[in-house]
Amino acid sequence: MFDTRDKPQMVEGAFLIGAYFDRDDEDLCKSLLEELKELVSTLGITIVATRPVFVRSRSKRYLTGTGKAAELIDEAKSLGADCIVFDNELSPSQQRTWETDGDITVIDREEVILDIFRMRAQTKEARLQVELARMQYSLPRLARMWSHLDRQRGATGGGKGGGGAARGEGEQQIEVDRRLARKRIDRIKSELEDVRKNRQTQRKQRADEGICQASIVGYTNAGKSTLLNALSGASVLAEDKLFATLDPTTRRIELPDGQPLLLTDTVGFVRNLPHRLVEAFKATLEEAILADFLIHVVDASSPEIFDLYETTRTVLHELGADDKPTVIVVNKIDLIEGQEERIHELRSHFDPSSVFVSVMTGQGMDRLTDRLADMMVDRVSRMALRIPQAQHDLISLLHREAKILSTDYEGNDVLLTAIVPHTLRHKYESFCEEIEKKAKA
Repeated sequence: MFDTRDKPQMVEGAFLIGAYFDRDDEDLCKSLLEELKELVSTLGITIVATRPVFVRSRSKRYLTGTGKAAELIDEAKSLGADCIVFDNELSPSQQRTWETDGDITVIDREEVILDIFRMRAQTKEARLQVELARMQYSLPRLARMWSHLDRQRGATGGGKGGGGAARGEGEQQIEVDRRLARKRIDRIKSELEDVRKNRQTQRKQRADEGICQASIVGYTNAGKSTLLNALSGASVLAEDKLFATLDPTTRRIELPDGQPLLLTDTVGFVRNLPHRLVEAFKATLEEAILADFLIHVVDASSPEIFDLYETTRTVLHELGADDKPTVIVVNKIDLIEGQEERIHELRSHFDPSSVFVSVMTGQGMDRLTDRLADMMVDRVSRMALRIPQAQHDLISLLHREAKILSTDYEGNDVLLTAIVPHTLRHKYESFCEEIEKKAKA
């Protein structure tokens, strides 16, 4: 949240630091720094350098050791950075210490993600969720925003008494700010609860219609929004950027067997996603919890596909949605064409029912729609019907909600063969029996 700093200009150059505490974690640290690099670049900030740093023991004051902190601050300034970004979570006191000693803006991974979320939020719901997470993050850090009050201490006279009086005044202002912040947090939570109630009403309406619902989940930038667009013909924002989608978007599609399916695109997951963000975005992520099944999209071209897959599984577990029936979609296979060994490795790792596709080229998409239909096979029946033409309401309903395979006419009756959702079967069973009786006669 660069806007909360006493800094007249926008941050332009960032020096990225990733601390790791086990020698075996060096490669993981470098990988996370690469991801942080992409996150910070999403904000339009130039990366001057990245530094993985081994720390033998955590320091409460700096996280790293004192000497290493001074060394990193000097390196950041020599490279022209006006901001240090930690891949690790910093406590408010650690953040203040780095900023005080280095006279430079210092933030952590969570703050970067919050800034991206704020930039991406479009709807009222998403903006509320972002503001809630930002307020909860900022609350314990309010003290540094009032550091200018230190300059007032001399005005009340010398000695301990004067200093104490000025310090007390500053503390009172901070407490006022904290009370206002807590009140705002309570108001946001109340508004979000109203959002959840509205969503519950929408879900109940969908459930009453008997339409199956599936949520598209996966690591950020895996191609979820592009998949929704390809399946539904929608125009959901689909960019090659992290967290391009914050607001859940639901579209209705029709599968090859005529079944309707509601598809919902959800916010992408990321490694080390702060718990408060999972909490703040529950109204969005509830779509994954309440779906009939999940479509888990993974990026075949990522060298860390298995780790990113497990990251998403971990977040789904936190949400209580990890036991949902799931279709695994291995996307972007066009980017690994010719790498037979890699393709074999992916096929052996994931469930045999996984679908390998390239949403961009269309490869494998027919197989995917068939797989989605298989997930709903127990929800439909093939029926041969004889319906009087006078009952056009039932015929119209079939055309809207079922898949008509054939239509013929005999006298005043319409003869239809259709794939009918089980939720509608009871409306047509008597017409099915009529045809059976005539066949036996």
